[in-house]
Amino acid sequence: MYAIKVHNLSKTYKNGIQALSGLNIQVKSGEIYSLLGENGAGKSTLIKILTTFLKPTSGNITMLGKDIQQNSIYIRSNIACVSQQTSIDTNLSLEENMMFQAELYKIPKAEAKKRMAKLIKDFELTSYLKYPISSYSGGIKRRLDIAMNMITNPKILFLDEPTVGMDIQSRKMMWDMVRKIRNEFGATIFLTTHYLEEADNLSDTVCIMKGGKEIIQGSPSQLKHYLRQNNIEIKLVSDLDVKAVLEFSQKCQYVDNVEIEKTMLTVTAKEVEETFNKLTIYLIDNNIPFYGIAIVEPTLENVFLRLTKKEQSL
Repeated sequence: MYAIKVHNLSKTYKNGIQALSGLNIQVKSGEIYSLLGENGAGKSTLIKILTTFLKPTSGNITMLGKDIQQNSIYIRSNIACVSQQTSIDTNLSLEENMMFQAELYKIPKAEAKKRMAKLIKDFELTSYLKYPISSYSGGIKRRLDIAMNMITNPKILFLDEPTVGMDIQSRKMMWDMVRKIRNEFGATIFLTTHYLEEADNLSDTVCIMKGGKEIIQGSPSQLKHYLRQNNIEIKLVSDLDVKAVLEFSQKCQYVDNVEIEKTMLTVTAKEVEETFNKLTIYLIDNNIPFYGIAIVEPTLENVFLRLTKKEQSL
């Protein structure tokens, strides 16, 4: 069963800007679905339409088995959205914030308290009850914001950049929380992120957008397989040698692409073993010092960069 089905969705604003152009996506119930795309790809517009804040220009959307435009009240009562800007009132306590959220959705007080107690425990917020919210770190505030939205038991939870600005430890803790929401609460999670590692670790399905439409979607492993080739990574000792190795790599017969990050070159080639041998011989024959050269599997970042660099049609 699909929690969200979008068919041929388009959105053109009054100023003539077309944000979405024939978008098609399908989100399975109970999965973690990640939406990736550069700024201007149409991600924000899509989220606003799916959460009923915007109406599409054309196309069909079914959520939880119902047409989104004909059943907007039902849809709103069964979804929750956590934006980048937290909805926490720092003048209220943690419990007051959660109870206020419950009152907005007219949840009976006894039931609300029961749900709140479970969420405080599950989201590991018990030790923060005695402290003012103004003293919470950004990661704890985000955790509370998600717990508040979970008090309504949403069937679909939208998370917009849930770990933006967090350090790596806080991000990994949030990843565990997201998995818990999916596994223990049974919610379908639709998230946007700029962290490719995050999408790779968390997602059942990833969709990459460009120019208002999807260009590829599938599991992280399926997307990596899309490249159908491994990469060669060369870690040089000096950045002075980067230009020479780059020029030689680009002249190799089977090389499709070379990316550079400081003294690391990532070479994509059709005949990876033959290219690897040529590059190794070149480094040794020219006495170019290097820390290592290795054949590695492509990452989700490789796929994203390849597909968003130029127009692709699948």
